[in-house]
Amino acid sequence: MEEELKGLSSSDVAARVARGDVNVDASVKTRSVKQIIASNVCTLFNAINLVLACFVLVTGSYKNMLFMIVIVLNTAIGIIQEIRSKRTTDRLSIIASTKVEVVRDGVRQEIAVDEIVLGDLVVLGRGDQIPSDSTVVHGTCDVNESLLTGESKLVRKEPGSQLMSGSFVNAGTVHARVTHVGADNYAAKISAEAKEHKAVNSEIMNSLNGIIRFVSIIIFPLGAILFAREYFTGAYIELNQAILSTVAALVGMIPEGLILLTSTVLAVAVVRLSKSKVLVQQLYCIETLARVDTLCLDKTGTITTGKMEVDRVVALGDCGIDEAHDAFYSIAGADEDPNETAQAIIDYYQDVIPEPGAARVGRKRANGPAQPVRRLGIKRAIPFSSDKKWSGAVFDTGASYAMGAAQFVLGKEYEAVRTQVEELAQNARVMVLARVEGFDGDGKMLGDPQPLALIAIKDQIRPTAEQTIKYFIDQGVDLKVISGDDPRTVSGIAQIVGIPHADSYVDATTLLSDAALENAATCYQVFGRVTPEQKKKLVQSLQAAGHTVAMTGDGVNDVLALKASDCSVAMAAGSDAARNVAQLVLVNNDFASMPKVVAEGRRAINNLQRSASLFLVKTVLSMVLAVCFIVLPWQYPFQPIQMTLISAFTIGLPSFVLALEPNKDRVKGKFLVNVIVRSLPGSITAILAVLGLNIVSYTTLGLDYAQVSTMCVLATAWVGLLLIVRLSFPFTPIRAALIVVVIGGVILGATVFPTLFGIEPFTQPMIVAFAVAALAVVPVFNVLYQAFGSWHAKRQDELV
Repeated sequence: MEEELKGLSSSDVAARVARGDVNVDASVKTRSVKQIIASNVCTLFNAINLVLACFVLVTGSYKNMLFMIVIVLNTAIGIIQEIRSKRTTDRLSIIASTKVEVVRDGVRQEIAVDEIVLGDLVVLGRGDQIPSDSTVVHGTCDVNESLLTGESKLVRKEPGSQLMSGSFVNAGTVHARVTHVGADNYAAKISAEAKEHKAVNSEIMNSLNGIIRFVSIIIFPLGAILFAREYFTGAYIELNQAILSTVAALVGMIPEGLILLTSTVLAVAVVRLSKSKVLVQQLYCIETLARVDTLCLDKTGTITTGKMEVDRVVALGDCGIDEAHDAFYSIAGADEDPNETAQAIIDYYQDVIPEPGAARVGRKRANGPAQPVRRLGIKRAIPFSSDKKWSGAVFDTGASYAMGAAQFVLGKEYEAVRTQVEELAQNARVMVLARVEGFDGDGKMLGDPQPLALIAIKDQIRPTAEQTIKYFIDQGVDLKVISGDDPRTVSGIAQIVGIPHADSYVDATTLLSDAALENAATCYQVFGRVTPEQKKKLVQSLQAAGHTVAMTGDGVNDVLALKASDCSVAMAAGSDAARNVAQLVLVNNDFASMPKVVAEGRRAINNLQRSASLFLVKTVLSMVLAVCFIVLPWQYPFQPIQMTLISAFTIGLPSFVLALEPNKDRVKGKFLVNVIVRSLPGSITAILAVLGLNIVSYTTLGLDYAQVSTMCVLATAWVGLLLIVRLSFPFTPIRAALIVVVIGGVILGATVFPTLFGIEPFTQPMIVAFAVAALAVVPVFNVLYQAFGSWHAKRQDELV
């Protein structure tokens, strides 16, 4: 043993360093800034727009390239958001300490954590964080592994016991041999998985990407055919004119502003939530949380505060309860550095004058004893031991008491109080107070213990937990409690806060296969003694069953589950690992902030669905017209700059205003379906108006291309205005002002800047044709809007 405690020699250390057996951070890294920039710049969306911009550049008509401003802004926002997320994740560090004491060449010395080598002998004492997985070779200690396992009880470690990196020594001193370094450490493996890049699971983003993929498949073949028809087979042989009209058709198919709108709306939501002490670390998680149907809760830090509190004190037999109160308080206060249990007892008797022998003074406490208690002088204190699981004291009065786990304090007398202990233990930690004759020289109890009282100490439940739980129940969200603690204790707490079927619990140590775990995920509401890997698998099992899962947690043991969930929420007071990997961080550590996040997500999604329909009108209109004008003998009636006028005043401006208004309605249906249904009435109406104007203008009125194009632009803007009016019901001052601005903007562009936007002066035939078209489309639009709206509402009711 003496040889073992000398540690490694300098030559041993050098050899291990040469082999690379050093405790360096070898975990998976996040994507570099260069990779992030490349992934956001080199996208199919950007490539399509860049190609179209190059075609316009060839014509020399630079004003028709204004659509690229939106592309640049959208790319910049994406890069900024991902770099911000990267920097947050890179700060992930489960091992917080910077120095550790080791024995080398028989001498103790301090070194940096990343200088530890495999086989080093580390010396760990009270309060030290274990820097590397190790095996105890000398001494004993109590270790707090709650950040890793979720189990709040201290674990006794003796020679041969394993120490996991990331846990803390609560009491005792040990010499331990390092068994893993760097990426092989338990904490490093969790950290590595947490740092891996995770694709965003967002229905809105997936829908937008789906639209872009669909457009990309048809845009260039359709554009090539349209260009060939106009330039080679039509009457319009001017190359530049054919290019511009073709680009106008293709630009119109791409809802470029919709992606910018989505990023902006979610960014505004981030600012709003920050005012409510909620830090959003990933934009699209706001949407995901609003769609969540299953919420997995970690008990500690989420439902509870992480602190302990006395629930009640129960007298046994004819015990004088005042005597029990004095003894409980005095024994707990004897420790200069009380643990959580002792601190809970001290807090319970908070109105006490602490001097030994003080008179009973103070006021009655609402949940405390009938009279204030006093702290008695102590002649001899018997400290708490993990082996005997009790502590004791001999008071100045001559009386001796023991306090601790009933089975260990009472021994064979435990059966007399078993029923009462088990009843209290359903949702609390129970200790007994017994009067004893005294203690021998080794600190063992003398005589038969006489039980006086039981004290139940439970996790302190957040005052707002029950109300918040009720909110999610009312919203139809299924609640699961996943904890490393005893399942009976977790179940009791879950029942207190009102979680449905909380009496349905399971001990995860009995789930020995993945199949059993998957089955339990849907059969139980409360899970106890769950390992970090099991938490992750539970989340994945729920996702495999078709659920959108959110996970809350605050410890390292929650990191893998947080990473796997669709939306992850951490408390600011939790571990650095949990905070850095979570998409949402509750800065005020209050679970009651969650409804605000859900409400903000609903506002964003519902308003985006309403505003996105404006963009899809232009997309559907451009696609259908492109196909039509391949067949029709006339030129495509729009130029890129004219699409900019339509986009600015009948799509861009109103979409941003409508998307930022209050909206707390529950999210229903699929994003893409909702958007398309809302856009079709406007799309169909605009298509009919444009085709009608082209047919009448060319066959009857004898108008030229510029005049027809002017009418088509203003007719499309008019249909857009009709859709804005319907989307603005019921009217508010802001919505009324929006309609006025839209009308004024289009008129301003057509009259003050006609040359810029290619608007021709109206002639009498143009006035008549446009007026007839404008009046005719109103009833058509209203009928279509009502028909599609009724069909969609009926379909949503059937799905519900």
